[in-house]
Amino acid sequence: MKEWFKEAQYGMMVHWGLYSLLAGEWRDHFSGPYAEWIQANLAIPNADYEQLAKAFNPVYFDADAWVRLARDCGMRYFVVTSKHHDGFAMFHSKVDRYNVVDATPFGRDVIAELGEACYKYGLKMGMYYSQDLDWHEEHGGGYLSDPSTAQGVTWENSWDFPNKEKKNFDICFENKIYPQVEEILRNYGELCLIWFDMPMTLREEQSRKLYDAVKRYQPDCLINSRLGNGTYDYVSLGDNEIPSEVPSDASLDNVSMNEIDGFKPSPYGLYETAATMNHSWGYCAWDQDWKSAETIAANREKLRRLGINYLLNVGPDGLGRIPLQCRQILTRAAELFRA
Repeated sequence: MKEWFKEAQYGMMVHWGLYSLLAGEWRDHFSGPYAEWIQANLAIPNADYEQLAKAFNPVYFDADAWVRLARDCGMRYFVVTSKHHDGFAMFHSKVDRYNVVDATPFGRDVIAELGEACYKYGLKMGMYYSQDLDWHEEHGGGYLSDPSTAQGVTWENSWDFPNKEKKNFDICFENKIYPQVEEILRNYGELCLIWFDMPMTLREEQSRKLYDAVKRYQPDCLINSRLGNGTYDYVSLGDNEIPSEVPSDASLDNVSMNEIDGFKPSPYGLYETAATMNHSWGYCAWDQDWKSAETIAANREKLRRLGINYLLNVGPDGLGRIPLQCRQILTRAAELFRA
């Protein structure tokens, strides 16, 4: 899988969930630049946010169309959000009924359908999983970190659960995080990678426990550096980071392993930049500041020359559609890259 990853070069990332219904606004307020952070950005109580599940019925969702678009644009792998920071699982989790099958009228396992489509069209599948932050849980992570640096009012859910003294991430980790990671490893076929995010509260032994679980169930599955505590197979650079060069590992001896930006030592020489096409990762109706096809094609070529994979994100809307302008830009960028 390591050689394949290096050769793959280009992949599609998808941020899709309950936040896609809000499209970047709630009760006369716009979200911050990242629409998928809207619950934390506007301190939406779980009681209100949970109502979105009752309205989640994306009648235009077509797994084949999503994956076919990725393939036709030259992408070799497909990474989808199985659970974002809002705690809502886009797969049929037996661990927690707060998931797309049990809690919505849609009632279909999004991850299973995308897995079948990836197999059909010859793309490898990866999954994003938020292993630290979980706003649906009282004991979700983030409560030890400086709130002034957060995209939300705080990193954790402090609006429903204000008493930090009572919080214990170990409870969330053992009852939800770890068993859900086991579920996606065991129930959805071969995965090329798991894309973890925002290591803040995890202790080293917890990062190691997740790493070991991945290798036990899927030895060839790669793990990105955002698992935390220096436990990884490849380096995820910062969001939208397009570097000018790759530094030597010798210059990286004192980097923080839990910072999400910049380079870290890569045990197998594998790097990846995850990037958006506008500003938000989740669907945001008012964010129409799209990168041009020319910019995307140029970024792809620059990263290719540096030996860094380009994982380019799309944010489908609440009906399950990848926005038309987004699709047009991707298609044109692929044409320019091939020219």
